[in-house]
Amino acid sequence: MKKVYETKFKGKTLKIEIGEVAKQADSSVLVRYGDTVVLSCAVVAKKVDLLSDFFPLQVLYQEKLYSVGKIPGGFIKREGRPTDEATLAARMIDRPMRPLFPEDFRNSVQIINTVLSVEQDCDPRLAATLGSSLAVSLSKIPFNGPIASVVVAKVDGKLIINPTVEEQNKSVLDLTVAGTKEAINMVESSAKELQEEEMIEALMYGHDAIKELIKFQEKIIKELAVPKMEYEKLVITDEIKEKVNEVKSRLDAALRIKEKQEKYDAISSIEEEIVEYVKETNKNVPEEELNELIVKYKNAFNSLEYELFRNIVVKEKKRPDGRKMDEIRELSASVDFLPRTHGSALFTRGETQSLSITTLGALNEYQILDGLSEEEGKRFILHYNFPQFSVGETGRYGAPGRREIGHGALGERALLQVIPNEEEFPYTIRVVSEILESNGSSSQASICAGCMSLMAAGVPIKDMVAGIAMGLITSGDDYTVLTDIQGMEDHLGDMDFKVAGTKNGICALQMDIKIKGITKEILTEALEEAKKARLKILKVMKSAIKEPRKELSEYAPKMLTFNIKPEKIKEVIGKGGETITKIIQEASNVISVNDVKAVKIDIDDYGKVIIYHKDKKIIEKTKSMIDNIVKELEFGKVYPAVIKEIKDFGCIVEFWEGMEGLVHISKLSKERIENIKDKFSVGDKVEVEVLGLDKKGKIDLRVKEKKSTLKKIVEKIIKND
Repeated sequence: MKKVYETKFKGKTLKIEIGEVAKQADSSVLVRYGDTVVLSCAVVAKKVDLLSDFFPLQVLYQEKLYSVGKIPGGFIKREGRPTDEATLAARMIDRPMRPLFPEDFRNSVQIINTVLSVEQDCDPRLAATLGSSLAVSLSKIPFNGPIASVVVAKVDGKLIINPTVEEQNKSVLDLTVAGTKEAINMVESSAKELQEEEMIEALMYGHDAIKELIKFQEKIIKELAVPKMEYEKLVITDEIKEKVNEVKSRLDAALRIKEKQEKYDAISSIEEEIVEYVKETNKNVPEEELNELIVKYKNAFNSLEYELFRNIVVKEKKRPDGRKMDEIRELSASVDFLPRTHGSALFTRGETQSLSITTLGALNEYQILDGLSEEEGKRFILHYNFPQFSVGETGRYGAPGRREIGHGALGERALLQVIPNEEEFPYTIRVVSEILESNGSSSQASICAGCMSLMAAGVPIKDMVAGIAMGLITSGDDYTVLTDIQGMEDHLGDMDFKVAGTKNGICALQMDIKIKGITKEILTEALEEAKKARLKILKVMKSAIKEPRKELSEYAPKMLTFNIKPEKIKEVIGKGGETITKIIQEASNVISVNDVKAVKIDIDDYGKVIIYHKDKKIIEKTKSMIDNIVKELEFGKVYPAVIKEIKDFGCIVEFWEGMEGLVHISKLSKERIENIKDKFSVGDKVEVEVLGLDKKGKIDLRVKEKKSTLKKIVEKIIKND
């Protein structure tokens, strides 16, 4: 039976429909938010993998281009692999939901969100988050929700929940916040140098709105009241715990080793001893049973590690590597690491290192977006690469995963706030961060290195940006905020709170919580400490490069900008691109326009022309060729010309390259001409007068005959008489 629940949320109708579609899923919810429609389905596997060391949750966000009236690009004309935006949307749903499933739950869960219709002012990501929360809550899957998310903007000093596209374009803040009714547990934000107290205000404002959506969900969940499944779980006996506790002192000592690899090797060695003990004492046990027993011992070992780590940090107020709670690891920064790139920088924080490279290209090299937003492309791109050697391991190589896409997006949001607009700097800009070492906070190292590489490339950024990752360790009611967390503090901690900004304010924010949520008090403390750390890092970066370079690298494309009349654009392009192709080939002396040595020409709809090339002479030659095409003949003036072709009815004359005209046989001479070739030859230089336009609207030309010396004398005598 179909059930419909409706409410008004911030001026928009929010409607939940249950029981009509996708009824074979464990649970399905259709969310109508304005004219945005998202179907959220949840399915749980019947079989359980108790040997898995993680909860197998998969959240999908499927963009259907029909939802915005688009046909997919490319040859196949169907949706392919998820766009970066779809991947980020899925992460934005996964992150606040994952901590709310029971720790010992190991049944595979899939949450599939399909975007069916989109109203641009009603964000489908928010509808999908709500739908995912309700779908799981109305299924047999155990879940400590519900959750919800909202977007917070700030326009003219006023905070707005779920802004329209127009309002967002005017906003100094783009904040997505998710959480339960008790607390915030996920944050994703970009901002135009917002103050810490302003960000806290926006976060709390967003959480108040979330509570409204939670209340709406709770009403539905209570009414439908779906019983939760009983699930199989691993039982860790006291005997196992006692045996593992025998290594407590050794594990405690291992956790206090400062050097990362040595620490991890020591911990792994102790764990391997335990595994060997289990194998030796259970030789006659069937393999399946033995593997389960090993997993139980490993889980007990991990719990002990978790407990000891918390005692060290919260009780003893010590960090595993010996640092103070607010102490940043050793920093180093340099530029021009690579000789031939447009800009490069190396940034190292402890055992985390990013090599970032900036490349400049023509505006027409921007990234084309084939997604659900109205935005067609972007001219600033940041890509993040995380090879397995950066952590001393082997692993998968191939297309970027969710981690790479997410970290790259965070860095891009942070640096975008200081990137000059295309009028100031008409280039497409790509930054690539290569992570060479990693022990926590590699995304923030990417921001620092990326910022310096932009400055080294001569990009006139508005200010320098640095990033820092904050952590949280809780033990009962006690908690400790950590500055510049490393890998273990992230893995065993309760919060990963990344903050990037300039000396003046916050540019980007990302927070993931592994516990149910955090308080305003903790948020305030974390932001205050992050600001102190950010200012220290900026000083180190300034020691490497104080300001953006005034000149571009010799290897970067130079640029020349000028304007032509919009009606002349077609002439420059030519039929099928014939003319502009010829210009590129001749000016650059290349056969193909795709040759790396080819000059690049960008022409917008308003007649703005931008020419790019490393060689200024080629730029000047290109401009000259375009000038010749767009230059116009003036009525009443006489121009030197060359006869290019003779026809029965007249001569084709060339004034300059790209500018030709026909002189009719009747206007080649005052005398009657029977055969043009008797009087003119190809290559003859003539003076041609521009009379105006003929009846057909074409330029009317005539050859202006040169008077002989004798004729001039006779005319002068007659005039004097």
